[in-house]
Amino acid sequence: MSEDSQKPVATGDIELLQPPDLPMDADAILKDFMHYFGRMLGRRTIQSKSPYLYQAVVYAARDRLMERWARTRMAVQRNDNRRVAYLSLEFLMGRMLRNALLNLDMEQASNEALSRLGLELEEVYEREHDAGLGNGGLGRLAACFLDSCATLALPVVGYGLRYQYGMFHQRISNGHQVEDPDAWLREGFPWELERFEYAQVIKFGGHTSSYTDAKGEIHHTWDDTHNILAIPFDIPIPGYRNNIVNTLRLWSAAATDEFDLTEFNAGSYVDAVAAKNAAENITMVLYPNAATEQGQQLRLRQQYLLASASLQDTIRVWLERHDGFDEFAAKNCFQLNDTHPAVAVVELMRLLLDEHHLGWDSAWDLTRGTMAYTNHTLLPEALETWPVSMFERLLPRLLEIIYEVNARLIVDVSQRWPGDDKRIARMSLVQEGGEPMIRMAHLAIVGSFSVNGVAEMHSRLLKGGLFRDFAELWPHKFNNKTNGVTQRRWLAACNPALAELITSRIGDSWITNLDALCGLRKFVDDETFQADWRQVKNANKQRLAEVIHEKTGLHVPTKMLFDVQVKRIHEYKRQLLNVLHAVHLYDRIRRGDGEDLVPRAIIIGGKAAPGYVMAKNVIKCIHNVASVINADPAMDGRLRLIFFPDYNVSAMELICPAAELSEQISTAGKEASGTGNMKFMMNGALTIGTLDGANVEIRDAVGEENFFLFGMTVEEAQALQGHYKPQSIIDADADFSRVMRLLDSGHFSRFEPGILDAVIQSVREATDPWITAADFRSFIDAQQSAGEAYKDTVTWTRMSILNTAASGEFSTDRTMAAYNDGIWNLDPIVLPDK
Repeated sequence: MSEDSQKPVATGDIELLQPPDLPMDADAILKDFMHYFGRMLGRRTIQSKSPYLYQAVVYAARDRLMERWARTRMAVQRNDNRRVAYLSLEFLMGRMLRNALLNLDMEQASNEALSRLGLELEEVYEREHDAGLGNGGLGRLAACFLDSCATLALPVVGYGLRYQYGMFHQRISNGHQVEDPDAWLREGFPWELERFEYAQVIKFGGHTSSYTDAKGEIHHTWDDTHNILAIPFDIPIPGYRNNIVNTLRLWSAAATDEFDLTEFNAGSYVDAVAAKNAAENITMVLYPNAATEQGQQLRLRQQYLLASASLQDTIRVWLERHDGFDEFAAKNCFQLNDTHPAVAVVELMRLLLDEHHLGWDSAWDLTRGTMAYTNHTLLPEALETWPVSMFERLLPRLLEIIYEVNARLIVDVSQRWPGDDKRIARMSLVQEGGEPMIRMAHLAIVGSFSVNGVAEMHSRLLKGGLFRDFAELWPHKFNNKTNGVTQRRWLAACNPALAELITSRIGDSWITNLDALCGLRKFVDDETFQADWRQVKNANKQRLAEVIHEKTGLHVPTKMLFDVQVKRIHEYKRQLLNVLHAVHLYDRIRRGDGEDLVPRAIIIGGKAAPGYVMAKNVIKCIHNVASVINADPAMDGRLRLIFFPDYNVSAMELICPAAELSEQISTAGKEASGTGNMKFMMNGALTIGTLDGANVEIRDAVGEENFFLFGMTVEEAQALQGHYKPQSIIDADADFSRVMRLLDSGHFSRFEPGILDAVIQSVREATDPWITAADFRSFIDAQQSAGEAYKDTVTWTRMSILNTAASGEFSTDRTMAAYNDGIWNLDPIVLPDK
């Protein structure tokens, strides 16, 4: 047998015969539902608000997923497919039941089954908690990727962390954000399967040593470590009606010894469970606050646990079927979703060098042949760096490997650019200074064969700016893969009325081939179709208005333009610019200059990171301005400013179908891509935005006449650096001056003097990197144009239809096909005959 030949299945493994697939009709689903509800969950009385009703429906659906899941795994194993492990610290899955039933083609039969009991499937959907496994666009993108990979039958396994408490619940108290724990697992998570037999040991701390063997070869060991267990929980990811079910594997941290009986018997009850608590803290919370050293250590522990457990698991699967690593790189790829899993580069080296005894050159070739890195940010401060001292305490063996990789990198750079010490300092994996830091993005680039951005502009700016030195050294590594969203969740599932209307005209092929939406162009001037389109939008607006009233007490007439900005609260996303526009409209109406203004509901939603003070100040500013606007009788029916609290995936599924104007107003050159812009476009919203991220490609696709452009370009913003004078801009603009005078006067903070000072002052700062003041006038003018366009119902409807029709290229099906063609080179899974 050759070193890397495939092993037979171990003789102790018994493969059970697969029974016939379970029926998918209403009778069979009802029978299974009753079985789980009564016999497994032990319930007799059906209550629509009980979690057990939802759980029984999930178990009935999961049985049908299990059959397909097993066949998918068997096919990948027997065909020895090349596979991708997709490592991401976030997977923002949202609710899973509706998507699963849609992909299994079970929704209609399930609804019929429940209706026989006097129940509605929609009520069951509402009982599901959002899976708290992500924060924002990064995690939601990862979830969309998994959906598309399964639909395209690509053998991709997602690896993440099973956080006990996910992204916090947001509560607003006197306009301030208050964070409450998101105990999303409290009622159980019936989608997951614990796979304790595949637990991995993760090392921290200790020290390293080396020895020379009889052949004179030097070996390294990592000794006296504090070990924990990473226990996997698997979640099925179904493709759309193709019988493929891929896997999302989430790691949960646990102690190797959970309970010290000696300590307990001695009365030290806290000490008896100290190891258990310390281990479980690692996967307790998504993104612990990194403002403290303890928080930073916890984040690094999270990232290392994800990388080490996932790599060990992949190697375990490989060695079950192969001897040696000769073909490992030909059959495996690790896609690093942003910089968080970058430590995987040196952890794979450690495993190959120390655990499997490969030589350095072989291990490095294998590592660089399997690692691929996706960058998601243009903000230098968002590229993670870790103190060398922290690595030395927590991951000493990995630090040694980093130093060796860095030394070899410096040799390569010196040979290419002799004597260029400044370039060496810029490219080094170690940032020197008072506190030397490890540059994780640099590590990811050096250790990967592919480095991609997520929009054409973003990729161009990476190569020409942030990573220019590396792009000049290895131009072949850099490429673009524009993000997308899955139309199955973000149109078919969340906007069924629009999906039905579209299907009635062009068929349903768009569900797996979004380019088919271009067929809507032939109906763009059809008066009946336009009327139907408006009817769907108005119904979605009414649904959102009812939820807004329930959550905030505000009445929002559906005749208003629904002007929406929902996303993570961050200065570069410029929710503050949106507030300035709201104040401008308020001022115009108050001065009697608002008769021609279109009635407008400005809806803002999003969460600020707990330690991000300025973002939380912006939330307070939004609420203070909103409280004045919404309490003024002169604004009734003309202007509303709404903050939608506790924004999450489920909220977006409600908001997205109702939105008419999509605010994508980040400073040019700061947003990598954005995916909310794509979801809104797909559902017929028009975009007002800068030439930033994927906005550029959206505008190209839909045509400049169907996009409200404003703001400085990247080049203009860069040219402004060093001589930006926001106060001069304010003074030269009468509208802007009135807005700032209102804010300065305390009109929006009468009983809280000074509470908004930091936010107001940020607009005037000459060092403001977001150049909010510079884009004010252009933004106001673009908003005026949008308002005028909205008055012409027929024209607006036409533009709305054209936006949906042009959204075909923004499907993650296209994105994943591009990843596969340009990076992964996977063959689709071929299922065995039943």
